[in-house]
Amino acid sequence: MKTQIDHLVVMAATLEQGQAWCEDTLGITPAAGGEHEKYGTHNRLFKIASPAHPLAYFEIIAINPEAVMPKRAQVARWFDMDDPVLQKAVAHEPRLVTFVASTDDIKAARHALRTQGIERGQIVHASRKSSKGILNWQITVREDGERLFNGTLPTLIQWGKPDATEPLRLHPRNSLPRSGVTLQSIAISHPSGPKLQSAYAAIGLEGIPIDSGPADIVATLKTPKGLVKLHSFGI
Repeated sequence: MKTQIDHLVVMAATLEQGQAWCEDTLGITPAAGGEHEKYGTHNRLFKIASPAHPLAYFEIIAINPEAVMPKRAQVARWFDMDDPVLQKAVAHEPRLVTFVASTDDIKAARHALRTQGIERGQIVHASRKSSKGILNWQITVREDGERLFNGTLPTLIQWGKPDATEPLRLHPRNSLPRSGVTLQSIAISHPSGPKLQSAYAAIGLEGIPIDSGPADIVATLKTPKGLVKLHSFGI
């Protein structure tokens, strides 16, 4: 099982707010993303890949006010996006809320977490249109939409259809241009540090320091404005 950082997730109240924050904080304008009809969300993206994190990109996500979700099919949005505390926080300013880890065997990774007593959620098949075709992926989403461990336990993703021979062919990093922003590191702090360490080890996620302390994700980015540290601050 190979697992690595796939992308950072910053939630914004609106995509317009997210774009303005990105320009002010990181010094770049994010590229257009797509819509996620099942969850009524949409996003903007940009590449942050570096030698240490070759798949990495950055997602700014917001609830799509124009999305129409049939009542009988309504589900809790991913990344805790329906949580009023989180919504109140991002209404003030966009916030790093979690990150997503790419694995080549999402079923095995999900099972490995279950052996640790952690229910990461069902494996959901999702897709969206991209400039190069239909982008397919499988992602773990709990029925309650919770991130777990204040977002410090990554959501799991496996790109492509289950039988894809080239699962990373349409990965966002392949179509996004260089942005001038690169991911230098991610560090984690949480009161349940030892349990998180065991969970990371179980899914083969290495190279991310975990301390026991107040919940926080710290992502260090090299940007046109210099080194920038983004925090989740446990929200």
